[in-house]
Amino acid sequence: MNSSKTREKIVAAADRLYYERGFEATSFTDVAEVVGISRGNFYYHFKTKDEMLDAVIERRILERGAMLDGWIDAGQSPKQCVASFIKILLMNNQKVRSYGCPVGTLFSELSKLNHPGESGARELYDLFRIWLKRRFEAMGKSDNADSLAMHLLAQSQGVAALANAYPNEPFLEQEVQQMLAWLDAVADEAQIRT
Repeated sequence: MNSSKTREKIVAAADRLYYERGFEATSFTDVAEVVGISRGNFYYHFKTKDEMLDAVIERRILERGAMLDGWIDAGQSPKQCVASFIKILLMNNQKVRSYGCPVGTLFSELSKLNHPGESGARELYDLFRIWLKRRFEAMGKSDNADSLAMHLLAQSQGVAALANAYPNEPFLEQEVQQMLAWLDAVADEAQIRT
C-alpha cells in the first residue's frame, strides 16, 4: 500500500473511531489495529494525536462541503437543498441513534477537554451555517437568513442528541417531518413577500 493510501486509511479509521468511541478514548494503537499497520508505520504518518485530529476535521470539512455542493451541482433549488440537509438525519438514522451527530459529538467532546481542536471542529458548524444562510438568501429570506440557518442547525442538533438518547422511539422521523413542514412555511412566506 502506498504512503498516501495508508494515510487516507488512517484518517478514515480515526474518523470512524472518534465518532463511535470518542476522540479521547481512541488511541494510536486502536487506529493502527483497524488499519492493520504497525505503530512505527503509523508514526511515519502522524507524530501526535492532535495531527491526526486535524486531518480528521479536514476530511470531514471536505466531505461535508462536497456533499453540500453536490446538491447544488445536481440542480436542486435552494429549498430542495435545505430539505436535503434536513433529511441527512434520516439518511444516517442508525448512526445518529447509536452515536449522535458526528459534528456535534466531536465539538462537544473537544469543548469539554478545552482542546485546541475545538476551533477546527467549529469550522464544521460554520460550513453548515454559511451554506444554509446562502440557501435561505436565495429563497428570498435575506433579512433573517442567518437566524433561520442557526435555528435549523439548533433543531437538527437537538434532534440528533435526543434520537441518540431515545433510540427506540419514532422521535427522529417525526421531527424531520416537522422540520420539513417548517421549511415549507418559510418558503411559502418568502414567495408571498416577492
